[in-house]
Amino acid sequence: MSGPPGRRLGEAGPQPGAVPLARPMEIGADVGWGEDDWAEVRTRAQRAGRAYVWLNLVEQRMRAVVAAVLRPIYEPVHGEEWVVAAAGPAGQEWVQRAVAVREVSRRKGFLLDPADDTLISFLTLPQLRELMVQHWPCFEPYFEDRREVELALDELEVARSAVARNRALSETVLAQAERMCRRLLELLGAAPEGVAAAGRLPVDAVEELVGDRFADVAGVHADRVRLQRQLPAEDLFGGARRLDAIGIGLNLLVQNYSGRRLVRLAEAGCRVRLLFLNPASSAVKRRERELGLKKGELARSVETNILHMRRVRSRLRDQGAFEIHVFDEIPRFTAYMVDADGPDGLAVVQSYLRGARGMETPVFVLRGPGRTVSPVPPAARAEGEGGLFPAYREEFEAFWADSRPVS
Repeated sequence: MSGPPGRRLGEAGPQPGAVPLARPMEIGADVGWGEDDWAEVRTRAQRAGRAYVWLNLVEQRMRAVVAAVLRPIYEPVHGEEWVVAAAGPAGQEWVQRAVAVREVSRRKGFLLDPADDTLISFLTLPQLRELMVQHWPCFEPYFEDRREVELALDELEVARSAVARNRALSETVLAQAERMCRRLLELLGAAPEGVAAAGRLPVDAVEELVGDRFADVAGVHADRVRLQRQLPAEDLFGGARRLDAIGIGLNLLVQNYSGRRLVRLAEAGCRVRLLFLNPASSAVKRRERELGLKKGELARSVETNILHMRRVRSRLRDQGAFEIHVFDEIPRFTAYMVDADGPDGLAVVQSYLRGARGMETPVFVLRGPGRTVSPVPPAARAEGEGGLFPAYREEFEAFWADSRPVS
């Protein structure tokens, strides 16, 4: 017996109503990823990762605040179901959904930490926000501005939604989310040292977690222009107790921080040590040749900067606290170290490249040895272990010891 044309004997035909599947080669789909595709997904992952760290911190803080305020009110009457009672009729839908998720997690063994086996651990950030808003009279004694807390949480929703659903996150939205998270941690009274938006360069939440992988490097910038967008001279030098600087002409300080500000800084008690390359040295002539400058051009620029700093010094009551020296050796780097003897020290360091001016060379921002991003207490670590800051400070002191004062 023969079957329909084109079909072998015994071969089953398509069932009525079935849709024939196209073979892979017939579809022509390209499932491979090229270099551009990988670059895009890496960027997405990096941005989502940063946002996730901040959102995780805020969610944990919100959970702790809600539990601390509402549990003593509802738990004595409702026991373990205090979250259900606090949610009330308006929140029954989402709180019951959280109950169901908790039961599934219990049954499948997803609860790795017994501390997470509580209903409040399964509430999302918007649900925690609802609990706070519904019971604001309970929270009011602890937090001043309800509106600001609500607005900050609302602004986080765009980033939270994108991270939860693995969608693209723009740099603008990421920056806004980081700002709002930092602000929320302050409003909720949980801004640990370094996370609060205070100081010259606040420790970033991601840096808090992985900073020790990169010694004490807090930032790397392609050139000085990009550095000054994030860390202007006013923020770097303002309020300094001690300022040590070494370089050829120290333009970052001399040309970006006015003499009037320097006078005020010194009169407020800041001790300043400035170390310039001697404009009459052979090292200046060599540097002029490297940069293709006219003879004497760089020397005149350095001399002008030194004269400007001498005028600043002459206006001070305590001129001994404002020291200006010159050195004759080949310059290897330029560095500005602020409060290098304290726990909140910061340094901006650039290496000299053969054909690039100071504005064009890469910049490293270093934190002082007092930074606390490691789980190991500072006292338990050897001083300066794994850090670049102490190395450049030691190099500065060596240059200073061999330098000559400018009268």
